[in-house]
Formats: sequence, C-alpha cells, structure tokens
Amino acid sequence: MRLLLVEDNVALADELLADLTRQGYAVDWLADGRDALVQGATEPYDLVVLDLGLPGMPGLDVLRQWRSDGLATPVLVLTARGSWAERIDGLKAGADDYLSKPFHPEELALRIQALLRRAHGLANQSELKAAGLALDEARQCVRRGDEEVPLTAGEFRLLRYFMLHPGQILSKTQLNDHIYDGESERDSNVIEVHVNHLRRKLGREVIETRRGQGYRYAGDAEQGG
Repeated sequence: MRLLLVEDNVALADELLADLTRQGYAVDWLADGRDALVQGATEPYDLVVLDLGLPGMPGLDVLRQWRSDGLATPVLVLTARGSWAERIDGLKAGADDYLSKPFHPEELALRIQALLRRAHGLANQSELKAAGLALDEARQCVRRGDEEVPLTAGEFRLLRYFMLHPGQILSKTQLNDHIYDGESERDSNVIEVHVNHLRRKLGREVIETRRGQGYRYAGDAEQGG
C-alpha cells in the first residue's frame, strides 16, 4: 500500500518513514502543504497521514480542498496533544481519523490498518482474511488453517494489496503504483516474480492470471473475525 506522509518535523518524519517502511508500506514524504495539495490529488495513494501545522499551506486547508475536489482517499490527521478544537476541525473538514502527538508507533500502525480495511469495506475484520487465508500484518506472514507461511517483504506487500481487493482484476501498472513509492524504479517483471513465488507457497489457484488484463486474487473477503 502506498502512503503519503505530510509532516514538517524532520526528526518525526524520519522516524515515521522508517517505521512505516518496516511495516511494508511504500511511503512518499512531503513537508509543505502546497506540495501536498497537488501530489495528494494526482498520485494514487491508499492513505494520507497529514499534520495540520504545515508551512506553505495549513494542513486543514489542504484537507478541505481535497474533499471539495472530491478526493476520497482516507486521511489520518496528526494533531497536538489536548487540542480538541483541532481534532473537531479536522473531522469536520473530512478527516477519517486523528492521532494526538506524541503517539506510540504501534497505535499509528493499527489505525492505518483499520482505515485501509474500512476503505475497502472490511471494517468488521480484525485482520485481513480472504480465500481461506489470514494475513498477520504485524509478523508479515500468512496463515492457512494451522499452517503458517513465511513471506518475504515483497511477497507480503503484494499479498496485502491482493487481499484488500479480492475478486478484482488488478493490472501490473496498478500494482506497481500502489506497492512502490514515487522514487522507486518500476519493473513489471518483479510483480510477476512475486506472483510466482506466492503461487508456489499458497497454490496456483490463489492468484489467477487474466491475459492482457493482469491478476485476480481468488475468492471474496471473509466477513467477521
């Protein structure tokens, strides 16, 4: 999943970039509100982590403009501790959730996971489940019944995206756009390699190839859990 982090505190941004990258996200970082306004509306992000106190253009104005323009990307707002007015203003402007600074990295990770599941109609899941598999995002492995299957970082990123889009046809371009950040070189052959590895580990029937279209993850999302 590809995230946009908008935070002008360099030390905090560096920490969050490292944490989110370890969690398997592709992250682009911006520190200026004007840059965020443009890039957030033009790049295919799955979620935005947005600080409100930004140079160039306040985060609240950025968020209002995005929503006014019809951008539906989930936005998690970062606010100052105890600033209830900021939180209310952020929610009124269209934020999907907020987190007060300072916060524990694990809380940010869990909130991001919950927002991504909600955005894909899976809000009632405590973890991603589809096609008989359950994804452990904290440990970056997948379970099939009592069997635990280890995954490489690339396999985990790809499988998580597939499991958030069960039954949908996903092109290689779409997969590349959401699995790699804006600075990474895109190579569709890498997607093919990861798909083949996942098939060897999980069975060929899990990921179907649609010639000329892309790939389709088998089955529908499992409700509950």
